[in-house]
Amino acid sequence: QFLGSTEVEQPKGTEVVRDAVRKLKFARHIKKSEGQKTPKVELQISIYGVKILDPKTKEVQHNCQLHRISFCADDKTDKRIFTFICKDSESNKHLCYVFDSEKCVKEITLTIGQAFDLAYRKFLESGGKDVETRKQIAGLQKRIQELETENTELKNKVQDLENQLRITQVHASPAGSVIPKSPSTDIFDMVPFSPISPQSSTPTRNGTQPPPVPSRSTEIKRDLFGAEPFDPFSCGAGDFPPDIQSKLDEMQEGFKMGLTLEGTVFCLDPLDSRC
Repeated sequence: QFLGSTEVEQPKGTEVVRDAVRKLKFARHIKKSEGQKTPKVELQISIYGVKILDPKTKEVQHNCQLHRISFCADDKTDKRIFTFICKDSESNKHLCYVFDSEKCVKEITLTIGQAFDLAYRKFLESGGKDVETRKQIAGLQKRIQELETENTELKNKVQDLENQLRITQVHASPAGSVIPKSPSTDIFDMVPFSPISPQSSTPTRNGTQPPPVPSRSTEIKRDLFGAEPFDPFSCGAGDFPPDIQSKLDEMQEGFKMGLTLEGTVFCLDPLDSRC
């Protein structure tokens, strides 16, 4: 049976869960007096987290990731009660989940602890490689977006230069005549096509020269778009989206905090006949 969850101020502590259990037990007595039954749930415990499901529809009601679970305990005096504290993924508040089970309470608590240890071990063994891979992928995706933006800007600049060149040729020629103009190249060393500008080495009549060809940088090796080639092995914390970085940091912080397993006394509610 799932007594419910309530917000707590701390991620760990006997007094913290004791107050939460007391509050939820009192709420259960109120609901019982009103004829409401305590809902039953099914728990799925794995290295990915603790899922609370509807036993009939199998719909996931709560999904608590293991690195967010910081405290887990069972009641020394009431063998039916166990609880754990988990940090909510949306509100970042600490919630205490309380359950009432006829048997296997201590085993469930230990299973959560073992799953946490396995998940932490997996994170240390393979997580480092996964983290680097995700960083590289994220960095590459960001770089691709930047290159696409630069490419669009360069295309617009090339178009503007071609338009300016055509206008200059028209104004530089006498009315009714077209004077050949020396060819010019764009930033890709290509001769832009112009129906009024045949290839010729003759300069314009007024002595003006075509726009200078932008020189390529020789200081740093650059790619086709004038940008430095991206090296995925040199990306830092700022080279990938902050949401991924914050997620990785949050996982590391959660695992480093650890999971505390503790047996304590929760039966402080005088309304509970079993206490």
